[in-house]
Amino acid sequence: MRVVIAEDNVLLASGLELLLGSQGFEVAAITVDATGFLAAVETHRPDVTIVDVRLPPTFRDEGIRAALRARRDRPGLPVLVLSQYVEQEYAGRLLSDTRGGIGYLLKDRVSRIAEFTDALRRVAAGGTAMDPEVIAQLLAVRGDPVDALTPREREVLALMAEGHDNTTISQRLFVTDNAVHKHIGSVFLKLGLSAGDSGHRRVRAVLAYLRRHGGPEPGPP
Repeated sequence: MRVVIAEDNVLLASGLELLLGSQGFEVAAITVDATGFLAAVETHRPDVTIVDVRLPPTFRDEGIRAALRARRDRPGLPVLVLSQYVEQEYAGRLLSDTRGGIGYLLKDRVSRIAEFTDALRRVAAGGTAMDPEVIAQLLAVRGDPVDALTPREREVLALMAEGHDNTTISQRLFVTDNAVHKHIGSVFLKLGLSAGDSGHRRVRAVLAYLRRHGGPEPGPP
């Protein structure tokens, strides 16, 4: 599985290269800025990409804007954002793309190698891998329907966004599968979503909500 990385921290980039190499991934290129990332994606046609939010020269949002540009040029390009920050404006636009292959993890909250590589493989396969803290911050600024969710429904929504199935959710929350099914139905209802939606159904509750409240696609970086 070929990977292109956009990360300006040399130590972290080298560590990712060694880690991924030991787990069966091929790191095709490591870039330090948005221009290099876009060129590497065009050249290497990776199966999945890892992108930091803040890259040179301004260290603001170059990375995530480049990810949006890359997915616009190559629809469905799998992107895993790995950052210390939740960039709310562009992150909401990136996550609102229902074609899948999207992830957003916070560097300081990645505690196990297996969880990280599993998330990367899930994104590469067209799924979604979300840190619950990212979801919490994005939804908090949008308010409205989420305010109507109960605390338990919010927990279920966060686990749905991570891509977990009903069985895993029930195990983590120590409730029955039937209870999880009812909570998910309630989340769909309160967010105005069709319970019959197919595909990445367990993340569409989050993605459809973000899309409904997001703005137009940003221009190229």
